[in-house]
Amino acid sequence: MKEGKSVKLNYQPQHQNGHLSPSKFAKLFDPEASWDKDQLGDVLHWIRQLLGLVCGFVWGSIPLVGGIWFVLFMVMSSGIIYGYYAMILKVDEEEFGGHGALLQEGLFASITLFVLSWTLVYSLAHF
Repeated sequence: MKEGKSVKLNYQPQHQNGHLSPSKFAKLFDPEASWDKDQLGDVLHWIRQLLGLVCGFVWGSIPLVGGIWFVLFMVMSSGIIYGYYAMILKVDEEEFGGHGALLQEGLFASITLFVLSWTLVYSLAHF
């Protein structure tokens, strides 16, 4: 007879309403939490994507035009990401490839999402 493979399931405690426990969200602001490179990269990536989408909707609905607003998004996005990993999480950036690697995480995808949402909202709302 063949032995069945044992499968490890990641058990995640859930509340009665089916949501994950708040400890997953508490880790996002805990400077004592341990992070591996992939986890931190994913968090920085998705923060940047959310920021790109929100800024694109706001920029397009106001309506803002011109390159200065693109540069402002870049500066704001990089500043928020830097502030998050350096001041809130207090991670040693050298363990994750330095400032350049952390600041670049999700950058080009967020620029694409920002420009797409900015252009789409601006075109739909003001033409």
